[in-house]
Amino acid sequence: MKHKHGASPLELSSYDFSLDPSFIALSPPLQKEDSKLLVYERTKDKVTHTTFKSLFTYLPKDHLIVMNDTKVIKARFYGFKNEKRYEIFFHKESGHKNGESIFLVQIKGKVKEGDLIAIQKDLYVKVLRLLDSGFREVSFVKNAKSLKLSEVLKLLDDIGLIPLPPYIKREANAKDELDYQSAFAKNLGSVAAPTASLHFSDTMLSYLKSHYEYLFLTLHVGAGTFQPVQVENILDHKIHTESFFIDEKSLTKLKESKKILCIGTTALRTVEYLDEKNYELSSGECDIFLHPLNPPKKATSLLTNFHLPKSSLIMLVASMIGLEKTLELYELAKTKDYKFYSYGDGMLIL
Repeated sequence: MKHKHGASPLELSSYDFSLDPSFIALSPPLQKEDSKLLVYERTKDKVTHTTFKSLFTYLPKDHLIVMNDTKVIKARFYGFKNEKRYEIFFHKESGHKNGESIFLVQIKGKVKEGDLIAIQKDLYVKVLRLLDSGFREVSFVKNAKSLKLSEVLKLLDDIGLIPLPPYIKREANAKDELDYQSAFAKNLGSVAAPTASLHFSDTMLSYLKSHYEYLFLTLHVGAGTFQPVQVENILDHKIHTESFFIDEKSLTKLKESKKILCIGTTALRTVEYLDEKNYELSSGECDIFLHPLNPPKKATSLLTNFHLPKSSLIMLVASMIGLEKTLELYELAKTKDYKFYSYGDGMLIL
């Protein structure tokens, strides 16, 4: 779709583009370094086409590199009620009531409050409340005792499947358990991978650590990351919130740094949120919405993938380089057969 010049960055339709399904990567390349990389240097308005093998040729040595070390939960699992199979998608802990941990899930199929869905012998998901959003509040009950978050995460690690994004139209397999985690994934809590991170092999990570200033923070990616924006004026969009954590030492380092390159939109969102809050928080719920009318004020560069039309993520890219340039680069990427989305190729904005 040719972008009409002068389209408003406030209008949702301005962020639309056509994408043939053949551009969607269904699996990563055999070698992570073989992913394509589009480098865009803003000051020169210059585009270079290369691969991740050459990433460090372009990654500026004087920047602090910020990475998100969240780990993807095996969030998709199955249960039975009256011999009917239900697919359940775990999102996060949402609170506590009467000493019980309450969790937010999606359940495929009709359920009502009070239903018990059997997962294993003496282990059930109990439906507590049906929310208007389509989410369900549940508790996990084993031998008549409510499970805590740490116990539920351990359970999912045993019985769950890696939750591949909805646009990857195949079942998750054992290989995805490696492919859909970054080389530095550490803290369990995401239902989607911070995808720019997936490009780093162990070798590349070692090189980065020995040649660059870097820090890790944790932002647990929620399923909201895939949700298209639904309102015509993007300022009316209620952005999804995601939990973040950063240690005090890293927080100070971030505050004092002048040049910051974020590995992925999740790292960038967190950096900008912390800046907005004057570095007074080391954990909380990140709800910043970056778009061309609210550009980043702290981060100076970004490594990212190619995102869905009408998503808050393409709006974030446009917040750095403008709407017109974003769509121009996306069209250019298609002519060069770049692959899009989670297992796809990358773009480095300098």
